Amino acid sequence: MDIKTASALRRLRLVSTVEAVSFLLLLVCSVLKRTTDFNAVPTMGAIHGILVVLFLIFWADAWNRTKWPLKTAALYLVLSVIPFGGFYADRKLKREAEDAVIASRARQERAVNA
Repeated sequence: MDIKTASALRRLRLVSTVEAVSFLLLLVCSVLKRTTDFNAVPTMGAIHGILVVLFLIFWADAWNRTKWPLKTAALYLVLSVIPFGGFYADRKLKREAEDAVIASRARQERAVNA
């Protein structure tokens, strides 16, 4: 895995976690709006909207760099709209990045030993 691909995955992991937290906060704000006089939905909605756009940009970049199959790319996209999905995507992306680093190191060792 080259450095640009690793950076793309790292950015996607970061924004997926933050986007998941903002989604949960938006849900809490929605409940509070209907049960109290507290109304942070417009502010939280704008923040969440920006994070969703960032997620989509970083998702497209990661998909382009990693050459994921359509099924994998679609899974990450669907996880962005499911509550707690961003946390699952973060774990899965972390595992994928670690596996790619291990495979890259193994290829390097084989090339040195050959």
